[in-house]
Order: sequence, then structure tokens, then C-alpha cells
Amino acid sequence: MKIVIINSGSSSIKYQLIDMPTKEVICSGMIDRIGLETSNLTYKTNKDSLEEILPIPNHKIGLEKISKLLLDESIGVIKSTQEIEAVGHRVVHGGASFSNTVLITEEIKEKIKQLFELAPLHNPANLEGIIVAEEVFSSAKQVAVFDTAFHQTMPEVAYRYAIPNYLLTENKIRAYGFHGTSHKYVSEKAVDFLEKSSKIITIHLGNGCSITAVKDGKSIDHSMGFGPMNGLIMGTRSGDIDQSVIFYMVNTLGYQLSEVNTVLQKQSGMLGLTGHSDLRDIQANAENGDTNCRLALNMNVYRIKKYIGSYAAVLNGIDAIIFTAGIGENSAYIRKAVCADMEFLGLELDETKNEIRSNAIREINTTNSKAKILVVPTNEELEIANQVYDLCMI
Repeated sequence: MKIVIINSGSSSIKYQLIDMPTKEVICSGMIDRIGLETSNLTYKTNKDSLEEILPIPNHKIGLEKISKLLLDESIGVIKSTQEIEAVGHRVVHGGASFSNTVLITEEIKEKIKQLFELAPLHNPANLEGIIVAEEVFSSAKQVAVFDTAFHQTMPEVAYRYAIPNYLLTENKIRAYGFHGTSHKYVSEKAVDFLEKSSKIITIHLGNGCSITAVKDGKSIDHSMGFGPMNGLIMGTRSGDIDQSVIFYMVNTLGYQLSEVNTVLQKQSGMLGLTGHSDLRDIQANAENGDTNCRLALNMNVYRIKKYIGSYAAVLNGIDAIIFTAGIGENSAYIRKAVCADMEFLGLELDETKNEIRSNAIREINTTNSKAKILVVPTNEELEIANQVYDLCMI
């Protein structure tokens, strides 16, 4: 079964064509920096590879570009869209409606749309991917895999807010958790690597960032909440913020609520602190003496450390921490800064190992470190393919 996986992030699209159940990756690629003039597109097969820098203003144009490459006469990997039996879509917010992988119907699409306000950077892009895929791969089954599903194991003490009970029972206001496909994948890989069920903290660092406490393979706490804006500092999202700031912006500064939402979702985080949303640009500027960029990096690291400490308390110790996603896998600087002065938790980084770049799961801790420090490349696309295949085979 040939399955196209579409993973639309807030500023990126990852895609793979996977043969199941062999798990052979026929084609893979990515578009990042969507919305910038310097969007980067990659496309790779066993025989060909392509990389372009070009302006891709939105997800729709990006997805159309990907579909053309798959069908290209010279470097394409399919001759007809009829070869594709299923398309798996990462959908960020499933709310209270979805805790499992589902076949996409008009009703499902409407429910995804109803959740736009809770995930304004993601669910619209996810739905766009579904709509374009329905046009391009019209004979394929369209399947949604929800980021919120993995976190359904969080206990009530973790997912409830201290607000009137009716807001939960009637309006379903609670913490749902996100990046679940990634956290599930890397935590399971880590358990296999460590050869035991463990107390693990998974740290997903990309344009969106989150951290999860995982005990015996289950999510028991997570940094994001009702929507994917809480917790760690992100590319354009503020992460944790005092709710009083929102009231002050509205009541004293004269902001409309829609404007506050735009500020906190699209103009804050690293972008608000530095004028840049991409960590590569921020790190380069910091190295050249930009004080705002240096401060932003320190704030980012400080926030991660706070969550590691709190989750170590929740787990009653840690066996391993995991770095994953674009920043977590590639930024030796961030990993080193996060692990600095963490000996009290049994974490001791090997700086030489930390500098090694690899696509494999690896330890970057010293031999004396009581807890493991792992870099685990995430593969949300393969995890989605597994779930799509399982659903289609029922």
C-alpha cells in the first residue's frame, strides 16, 4: 500500500511517500520557512534529489508544488495518482471530538474547522492539506491522525484547570496536549533503546516547542494546554504568560481581543524578542554580538530547564531526557545550554558527542551521567503511516 504522508506545521510541510507494511520510504522532502522569500524546498528519492530556494507564501502553494514533483515526468515517483491508496494527515487539534485516527469525511473536516481558534497556526494548514490532497489524490482514502491523541492518558490532576467545573463538563475546557505523534514516536524509540520502561522527558524543539513527561510509555503531563500556545518559548508564540497581561492589553492599552491573539500567536516568541523566528538566524546573530538574540536564547533555555525540573518532580526522577525535532536534533548549542548545571538531576553532557551530527538515535551523555541524554530523530511521518495502515487494514 502506497501512503502519502502530509505533515503541515505552522511554517513547514514535511512529506513522505511510504510503502506499507514494508515501511520503505519511496520519496521524502520538506518545505520550510513558508511565508518567507527564502523558503527552502527539498525532494529526495533513491535516484534523484532536488533543493530549491524560492518564495512559497502559503501552505496551499507549497502542497501544489509537492504534488507536481511526485508526478513529474523526469524525477517523479508515480505515474498516476491512482497508485496512492491512502493519504495520512497530521492534524494538530482534535479537541474533545477525537482521540483516535479517523477516516476523513465532510463532518470530520467541519469539526477540524471548528477548532481553528484553538490552533490558528496549524489546523487551517492541516485542513488546507486535506482539501488539496482530496483534489490531487481523489481515489485515495484520506485519514487524520491527531496530535492530541497521545496525551489522552494524562491524569485528571494534570489536564484539568482550576476553573468552574461546568467549563469542563459543558465546554470541554481542559489541557489536551500537542505534538503527540512526535512525543509518542521518540519515547517508544527511547524505551527500545534503553531496553526498559522508563521515566522519560521528551523535548520537541522546532518552530513549535513542547515538553512531555512520559512514564511507562504514557504521557502524564505536557507543557501545552487547551491550545498549542502554552509552555515553552516558540518561533512566534509566547509560551507561558500571565493572564493579567491579556486583560491589561485589552482594558488599558486598547487592544481588541483578535489583536491580542495575533500578537501572542504570530508576533511573540523568538520573533517578538529578536525580529527573527528561525533559530538558525538568531544563533548566528547572537554569535555576532546581537544582545537581543543572546537574551532570547537564554530565555528559551531557561524555560526548558524549568519544565525539566518540574517534570522530574512529577516523575520522581528521570532515566532519560530526549531532544528531538528540527532544533532539538540539530542545535548542539541549545542542547549544551539546556544540560549545563544539571548535575543534581544526574545529567552530564559529553561535549564531543554533542557536536556529532547523525540521523541515528544516540547518547550524548558522559559515561558517568546517571541519566541518559538522547538525541532521537523524530519521524512523525512513519508514525502516521503506521496508524493509517492499521486503520485501513481493519
